[in-house]
Amino acid sequence: MRFARRALRRVPLLALLVALCASCSSAADGPARGSSSSSSSSDEEHVRPPRADAVFDYQLGGPYQPPSGVRAVSRDRTADPAQGRYNICYVNAFQTQPGDAIDKWREKHPKLLLHDGDGELVVDEDWEEPLLDISTARKREALMDIVGPWFDGCAEAGFDAVEPDNLDSYERSEGLLTPEDATAFARLLAERAHQHGLAIAQKNTTDLLDAHERIGFDFAVVEECAHYDECGDFADAYENRVFDIEYGAKDFAKACRAHADELSITLRDRDVRPAGEKGYVYRQC
Repeated sequence: MRFARRALRRVPLLALLVALCASCSSAADGPARGSSSSSSSSDEEHVRPPRADAVFDYQLGGPYQPPSGVRAVSRDRTADPAQGRYNICYVNAFQTQPGDAIDKWREKHPKLLLHDGDGELVVDEDWEEPLLDISTARKREALMDIVGPWFDGCAEAGFDAVEPDNLDSYERSEGLLTPEDATAFARLLAERAHQHGLAIAQKNTTDLLDAHERIGFDFAVVEECAHYDECGDFADAYENRVFDIEYGAKDFAKACRAHADELSITLRDRDVRPAGEKGYVYRQC
């Protein structure tokens, strides 16, 4: 994530427990999915990508009542889904959360954090997040024992899809990770999502667009595709099933001029603040 994750706020444990038990589901773009006790094959048959024209809201800074007309919402995995909408569950799948989470990883899973040749953690300096070590098949499988249940929790809470962030962590790995490593781990994530009836989004990273079908991505959540002149690439790859978030008014206007008839384009403040907070920004084309 390029900007908004800096403001990501963890919801208290009670909210997480409520989310895991919630039965609310999304009716905005099709039948409600909700929790299911059916087999994995049955769940896979019910994977439902979002509509290409669904009006979108990006709520990673904290959940709030979506504006009128919003049909799809992305929220952190510890938050409840938005009733009556298509819900996307944000998961930081390739790096750790900052703060206490780093200490927990060091204590419980030190070998699954990426270290350099001197034994130091390799950290995404923009967010102060250590990278997960996805460099071998064995480590990827071990990481799925941790990240996989987060996806399961999204499904149990009633989300329709997952948005695994930091697919491009290999770019910050000091050469210790490769695009092939990211592709291999993303394939495991896609399989886990589909087993539970969840669609899965590619988050940013045009470098891996050619692999999106092989990985199993169903749609895309992208930041600033107008700013980086990437919107057309994502639109072509995903048949317009793309949610674009712009953080600058000029880039938003540019995206609307070029792609308003194709993509769902949202202007948000860089801290993705909840509605009502000072500095909150939300607009659609």
